[in-house]
Amino acid sequence: MKIYKISILILSGLISACATLDPRRADIVLEETRPMSNITTYTQALEDLGMMTEIYGAPPLKIQCTPVGDNTGSSLASGAEIPRDVTEMMKSVLNSIGGRVVFIPYDPAFMQNTAGTGYFPESFSKVIPDAILSGGITEFDRGLVTQGKNIDLSGQAEFPGLSDNFPTKGVNFNASGGKKFGLSRITLDFNLLDLETMTGIPKMNVVNTMEVRKGMNEKELAIGLFGQTFGLKGSMKRVQGRHAAVRLLVELSMIQMVGKHLRLPYWKLLGPDAKPDPAVLNQISEYFRCLSPREALANVQEWLFLYGYKTKVTGKWDDETKRALSEINLKFDPKSSQIDLDTFTSVYVNIPVTPEQVAKRHQLENSGRRKS
Repeated sequence: MKIYKISILILSGLISACATLDPRRADIVLEETRPMSNITTYTQALEDLGMMTEIYGAPPLKIQCTPVGDNTGSSLASGAEIPRDVTEMMKSVLNSIGGRVVFIPYDPAFMQNTAGTGYFPESFSKVIPDAILSGGITEFDRGLVTQGKNIDLSGQAEFPGLSDNFPTKGVNFNASGGKKFGLSRITLDFNLLDLETMTGIPKMNVVNTMEVRKGMNEKELAIGLFGQTFGLKGSMKRVQGRHAAVRLLVELSMIQMVGKHLRLPYWKLLGPDAKPDPAVLNQISEYFRCLSPREALANVQEWLFLYGYKTKVTGKWDDETKRALSEINLKFDPKSSQIDLDTFTSVYVNIPVTPEQVAKRHQLENSGRRKS
C-alpha cells in the first residue's frame, strides 16, 4: 500500500505539472548570433605568408586564377553537398595573403563590357600576371566507410506481495542506443602555369585531400512501474561541413603553391607537425651550389642581420658573423671559415617571421638604395 500511495502521488504531481502546459502555446526560442569573421585554421598562416614574402625579399608574384570548380560532377548529383564553383574562395584566399603577392582577377567579359562604355582612359594599362593558377575539385568519395553500433538492455522484477488493485505487479526497465558513423573524402588539385608559354611550371603543383565525417547518436530509456510507463528519447546528428573542408583545402593549397614558387619555408606556418617541403629544400640546394664561398657568406650575413645581429654584408669573415652562427647553429665550428649546405639551409629556413624582421628587411633595402 505504501508503494501504491507513492505511485499515486508521483502521477498526481506529473498531471498537475502537465496541466500548466497549454499545447496551444508551444514555442521555441532560437539563439541569436551576430555576424562574425570566418576565421579558419589557416587564416593567420595566410597573413604570415605575406609577411614572409617581405622578410625573405621575394620578388613580386602577380598571380591570376582561372575558374575553379567541381570537376567530378558530384555537386549536382549530391544536391550541392560540395560547392559547384570555388573561384570566389580562391580570390579571397589569394587576396588575403598580401605582402609581395598580387592577385589579378580573371574576368574577360567584365573587361570587354567596361571598355565598351568608355570607362577606361587611353593611358589605361593592365598588370600582366607572372603565372596562371588552375585547378578544381577532382575527387569526392561518399560513404567510404559506414559503421553502426547498437546496444539493448532490459530487465524485469516481480513483487508478488502487492495488492491485486495494481494493474501489474512488476517493474520493467529497457534502455537502448545506437551510433552510426560515415566517412567521405575530398581532394583538390592545383597547377601553376607559365603565361608566356602556357605550359606547366615543373614541380609547381599541389594535391591535398581531407576526410570529412558524419555521425548519429540515439538513446532511449523506458521504465514501466506497475502498469505505468515513463520514457525518454533523444538523438543527435553531426556532419562536418563539406564546404568548410573545401575552403581549408583551398587555403592550404595556396600557402603551399606560393611558398614553393617563391622558395619560402612555408611549412613553419602550418604548425609543429608540418614537415619540410623537399621541393623547397631542393631549390635551396641548387641556389647554394650556384654561389661562390664569398656569395654564400654574404647571403648568410644578410639573413643574420634579419635575426637581429649587427652583421655587415661584406662576404668576409668577422667575429660578429662567427658569434652569430655559433648561437644559431650549435653544430657550427667557429674555427672553420666555411659555409656548408646544412648551415646555409638552417640559417635560411629559421629566420623569425615577425614585424621586427619586416622592418629589418626594409632597413636593408633602404640602405642598398642609398649606396646605389
